[in-house]
Amino acid sequence: MSTLRVLATSALVALLLFPGPSRAAAPAPAYGAQGMVVTSQPAAALAGLAMLERGGNAVDAAVATAFALAVTQPFSAGLGGGVFLLVRFPDRAVVALDARETAPAAATRDMYLQPGVPERASLVGPLAVATPGFVAGCVWALARWGTLSLADVLGPAIALAEEGFPINLYHVRMIEFMRARGLAKLFPETAAIQFPPEGTPARPGWRLVQRDLGRTLRQIAEEGPDVFYRGELAASLVEAVRARGGLLTLEDLADYQPVIREPLSGSYRGYTIHAFPPPSSGVTVIEALQVLEGQELAPLGAGSSASIHRIAEAMKAAFADRAAYLGDPAFADVPIARLASRAHADSLRARLEPPWWRRPPWRWLDDDYAVPIEAPGETLIDAGTVHLSTADAEGFAVSLTMTINTPYGSGITAEGTGVLLNNEMDDFAKAEGTPNTYGLVDTRGANAIAPGKRPLSSMAPTIVDKDGALFLVTGSPGGPRIISTTLLSLINVIDYGMDVSAAVSAPRFHHQWDPDVLYVEPEVPRDVVEGLRARGHTVEVGERDWSAAEAIQVDAEGVFWGGSDPRRGGLAIGY
Repeated sequence: MSTLRVLATSALVALLLFPGPSRAAAPAPAYGAQGMVVTSQPAAALAGLAMLERGGNAVDAAVATAFALAVTQPFSAGLGGGVFLLVRFPDRAVVALDARETAPAAATRDMYLQPGVPERASLVGPLAVATPGFVAGCVWALARWGTLSLADVLGPAIALAEEGFPINLYHVRMIEFMRARGLAKLFPETAAIQFPPEGTPARPGWRLVQRDLGRTLRQIAEEGPDVFYRGELAASLVEAVRARGGLLTLEDLADYQPVIREPLSGSYRGYTIHAFPPPSSGVTVIEALQVLEGQELAPLGAGSSASIHRIAEAMKAAFADRAAYLGDPAFADVPIARLASRAHADSLRARLEPPWWRRPPWRWLDDDYAVPIEAPGETLIDAGTVHLSTADAEGFAVSLTMTINTPYGSGITAEGTGVLLNNEMDDFAKAEGTPNTYGLVDTRGANAIAPGKRPLSSMAPTIVDKDGALFLVTGSPGGPRIISTTLLSLINVIDYGMDVSAAVSAPRFHHQWDPDVLYVEPEVPRDVVEGLRARGHTVEVGERDWSAAEAIQVDAEGVFWGGSDPRRGGLAIGY
């Protein structure tokens, strides 16, 4: 049986087993003696497993899964987007590979504030497109740390693109959602590929075939990444943007380079937390954890109003700092050492737990009450979305988050290539204090637009060690809720002792400082919501759930346990 048939058949089986974002009891975690692949799309997870079965390592598996996701989850990520890879090596070293998109050279600080520029230009159409880094980053990682050939690793993605795959319920919902928002009228070239014929509703099992994308993947497999950044493919990408009035040039593509960065490291209750540095938001995860380390969570019980209150307060304080200080470190002086320090965590905790004499009289007896955070943490010296996890028996592990920003990105597909281009420019701040599409603000200009700059990202791939051994690999999509989702996956395992599947399945909540609202998923019980309101929180109960945490836990015997978020019908599969 061909690779494609194996993948497609397995994907259909997985679809039947995992039909969509069901919120029943968490399934048992997947088991693997030699390795594990976890992600939100079953056929993509199987592509990664195939690499482990060929003798490849976790890097080979991660890159194969990522390219397969570029085909099977095109509304979330793809060749026209960017990626962060956090890689752990057998010698325990950890490296962060930043292949985030960059602003075109012609981009300017106030480009979206000029007269005549459409209100949603940073989100829709040509001015939303940043220089993509996904291909460069993934191929770079494979060449340096993988063991299999590029052709082998791209094989499953090519087959899935050329011969198609049956879409699942989550994919159906995304198609119908974007149809309702008028994507087909604005970008018929994209709808012609991604949607069933006009008048035909999307149904689970409809086969999505992307032959142009298959040809593009074949070219990359045969000629390497240069064909994407300097060859005919590059010219097609530029033409698609320039013809509509965008800024992307051949020089922007030719000049693109991934960046190797030193990961951030923090500790939490004796565990070592490896997080991605700016322009990621890994430090926000570390900040929140270190605020919480001075408090007891386990006795409060997972999901209780008291527990959620404490965690939400830590989120709020950490997000306030994010708004003030985070950006591309090549353009902004980001005070990482200070933000990640225990001294700063102590100062934040003191603000969240003021002594009784600093509270208003009517709150003298309250130990649990929401404290307004009207500004970022103590003033610092100005010297400021699909995920996959893989691991193998050699000691390699990869936490990889990839994006085109919002569903179907800019909406533009370059003719003849199948490449859907990102709208990552919206992740910059158009102006200080002006929220982007996720409601995130920049209060001090650290995330202002500049040529060649990488926009601040909420992506936060994370790896955790325990006593020097690999313990947890995790991350999530979800805009700013990436940060809270990743944080909760860690707390659910470390503090509450959940298995990895239960940890990624548990009901979620989110606070990002601005707006001062505590968002909770609909499964959070009513009495818990009322308990949070009694503590002073403005609580908004969502109509739907969010994010898609994909995690691997390694036990003391070296056995791999995988948990794929049931919200998205993904797959954890062991080797």
